Amino acid sequence: MKIDIDGLSEDELIELNHKVVARLRFLREMRSHAMMLDFRIGEKVRFRPDGHSELTGTITKYNKRTVTVITEGGQHWNVSPGFLRKVAAAQQGAPDSVVVQIFDHEK
Repeated sequence: MKIDIDGLSEDELIELNHKVVARLRFLREMRSHAMMLDFRIGEKVRFRPDGHSELTGTITKYNKRTVTVITEGGQHWNVSPGFLRKVAAAQQGAPDSVVVQIFDHEK
């Protein structure tokens, strides 16, 4: 697709610029939101901030472009979902099996 902008006035170019910037921002937020949906509140995740070793924590809140993670040490981090990795179920302390006990109340 070729767009000819040579015939546009300065005001039209400024308006076009605002629309392009707004559209790019919207697309970036939609991508971030889609990545956020891969994670749930209460889920354990890991991430590696610059200059730190890998941190593990729990997602506590969705923000506009990030999620809030509280680390095992109690630190609050706002992290882009693209930097998060899920902690394996075995590392989360999930039981290997679930036992269900059914009671018969008719006896």
